[in-house]
Amino acid sequence: MSRSRLRAVWVAGLAGTALTGWLPTVAKAAEPAISIGAWGLSMGVFEVIQLAVFLGVTGAAMFSALWLIRERGRTAAENVELRARVGDLSTALRRSEALLNLRDQRFIVWSDELRKPELVGTLSASTGAPEDRATFLAYGRWLTPRAAAQLEHAIEALREKGTAFEIVVETQKGVLLEAQGRSGSTHLAVRLVSLSEAQREHAELRHEHQRIAAEHESLLALARAVDMPVWVRGPDGRLAWVNPAYATAVEADAPEAAIDEDRQFLGTAARQAIATHHLSEAVFSRRVSTVVAGDRKVFAITDVASPSGSAGLASDVTEIENVSAEYERTLRNHADTLDQLNTAVAIFDDRQKLRFFNQAFQKLWNLDTVFLESAPDHALLLDRLRSDGMLAEQPEWRRWKENLLYAYRAVDPQEHWWHLPDGRTLRVVANPQPKGGVTWVFENLTEKIDLESRYNTAVRVQGETLDNLAEGVAVFGPDGRLRLVNPAFSSLWRLPPGVAETGTHISVIRAACDVVTENSPWNELVASVTGFDDERRNSHGQTELADGTVLRFAIIPLPNGQVMTTFVDMTDSVNVERALKDKNEALERADQLKNDFVQHVSYELRSPLTNIIGFTELLAMPETGPLNDRQHEYVEHIGSSSSVLLTIVNDILDLATVDAGIMQLEIAEVRIAETVNSAAELIGDRLREIRVDLDLDIDGAPDMFQADGHRIRQILFNLLSNAANYAPENSTIRLTCRGEGNAIEFAVHDDGPGMSPEVLETIFRRFEPRTNGGRKRGAGLGLSIVKSFVELHGGSVRIETDKSRGTTVTCRFPVAPEGLRQAAE
Repeated sequence: MSRSRLRAVWVAGLAGTALTGWLPTVAKAAEPAISIGAWGLSMGVFEVIQLAVFLGVTGAAMFSALWLIRERGRTAAENVELRARVGDLSTALRRSEALLNLRDQRFIVWSDELRKPELVGTLSASTGAPEDRATFLAYGRWLTPRAAAQLEHAIEALREKGTAFEIVVETQKGVLLEAQGRSGSTHLAVRLVSLSEAQREHAELRHEHQRIAAEHESLLALARAVDMPVWVRGPDGRLAWVNPAYATAVEADAPEAAIDEDRQFLGTAARQAIATHHLSEAVFSRRVSTVVAGDRKVFAITDVASPSGSAGLASDVTEIENVSAEYERTLRNHADTLDQLNTAVAIFDDRQKLRFFNQAFQKLWNLDTVFLESAPDHALLLDRLRSDGMLAEQPEWRRWKENLLYAYRAVDPQEHWWHLPDGRTLRVVANPQPKGGVTWVFENLTEKIDLESRYNTAVRVQGETLDNLAEGVAVFGPDGRLRLVNPAFSSLWRLPPGVAETGTHISVIRAACDVVTENSPWNELVASVTGFDDERRNSHGQTELADGTVLRFAIIPLPNGQVMTTFVDMTDSVNVERALKDKNEALERADQLKNDFVQHVSYELRSPLTNIIGFTELLAMPETGPLNDRQHEYVEHIGSSSSVLLTIVNDILDLATVDAGIMQLEIAEVRIAETVNSAAELIGDRLREIRVDLDLDIDGAPDMFQADGHRIRQILFNLLSNAANYAPENSTIRLTCRGEGNAIEFAVHDDGPGMSPEVLETIFRRFEPRTNGGRKRGAGLGLSIVKSFVELHGGSVRIETDKSRGTTVTCRFPVAPEGLRQAAE
């Protein structure tokens, strides 16, 4: 017997032995009889299996006998007998193989000796099972993916744990096969057999029942494991089953206790709402609030009704609700914030519908709120803006719009510049959102561009101005390097080309400038540029170069730590100033000489005048001797002329005293009525001589005030004398005195011809007499003395003149002067 033949006998024996495991199960199946055409036999499945078992045992015995023959010494007679027995066994083996191949079935057998499985039998081509061993064992090539995975898992469990199985698998051609797996002491076997129609229906029902049972168990395991309350109610609405999460939520010890105690997860109103909803729809899905562990929470309830009852589950969405509420508040806050912005913002969704806009967007395009709140399409909005004339006309409108709307398909932000017909310029930024849609930002840059243009123009103008200034300008940064300089700077400091350039350090410029000057100001300039903030202050100065050029400089700190220095050529001004100072000194010396001369002459004139006046008065006395009329007239003229000359001399002396700054006022209480009457008496004879009346009005004046009484009488006498010189005959001079708060005013008015503006400008100058319609020409000192004495009292003089109404001179004195000061020259 060949080795392959022996191996087939051994496999058949193993298969027969393995089939004994299927006897109890298969014997119960009411399968139809199998017709064996080769021998004309008809037997049931039970007989076929028994036959297979017998053949397996017989094969095993034959294998054992052959092994014994090989081990023992054989005789010729024994060999003949054994050959006969082997022939019988071979015949039996062929019959066993024929029986195994009677139906569409195939065996897969494993043993300890055979690591790789052996295949016995065949399946019909209609099943789609391949004949090739390697292809057949690759179950995924001819079974459906689900069936292949199910069979592989079952075989793996059989080989590793010895777990028997009976499953139904489906080929890729839609044919159902029954797969049975059994294990023995030394081998494993799997049988694949094609099912009949009845067997298929039975197997499908059994398979469906197993699937439903498995799914039911899986669902129950899932319901027990999830951290969500799950419940099942019977037809009467009472709890039939709950999971542990339900029991925990209702504070029950176990699910059974929750059912027994009928602890409800939802309130009565919620359960009634669910029951009412089930009358019209089978599925109830809504968010309901309930109290769990003392806290009110929100749950997403899903409850499904069926004829056998209902089942439901609750998902805690409290955090989701809180997050959603917070999200809504955040959106509202963002919307409120965006509404306060001056930049227009609009948000479109992934369908290009307007979902948000701020007030600036509405004002920018002047669109009505109703239209914007209707969520218009972006393309429609662009067409509306175009029709309203808000957008500039484009040569190819459709292409321009498509290019703009490409932002909804782009990933990166897009930027556009719009120049509107009304002259505004917008920077439009399209920012795509991760979840679709685009946020559009419209930034009005009209003012910015205008300011930038004006700034650039100002910078250019400033540069041109600096370049053409005669004044040298240099600006240094906080690092001590030159930031800005004009050509005049280099010219003034005689700097060689290339030194005063932007970026040059101040030390380099200092070294170049120290060469052309002895008293260099650059130490101060360097300290201001490189020093601390407390050392940076405005300062001015002057320096002179070696060639005689005089430069006036200024140091001005600028923002950001910069310092500007300016230099002005003051050579001509300094030279003129020096000349003026020399001339002024000469004039002061001449004036002093004049004053000394006047004072000396005045003192020298007073003594002879006093003698002349004394002798004139002596001659006019009767005791001296009689005088004829002519002599008497001459004596009077000599006396009046001498008195006038003495008055002039006294005035000159007073002015010289004032100019020298040595005049002291004797401040005391001055009685106004007495002082005014005294001045009136002094001028009375002259007024009578020219037939001019004097009107005194002192009713509005206080009784007294603080002043030098002698100087006040002198002031009033000079004012009345000046008025008498210009007052026409038969007119009235009015002297008024009144109190004005903390001041006293004396006003003298005459009805003379008034003064022209040219005369009024020089009225207080000394030694400039003007007749201007007056009776006689004076020395031109009266009003000068008045002004000097009034200002010594801390007062002021005011003149009001009109050719038709005359002239009024007003002197204003403080009631109590704080101190004495010199009169203005």
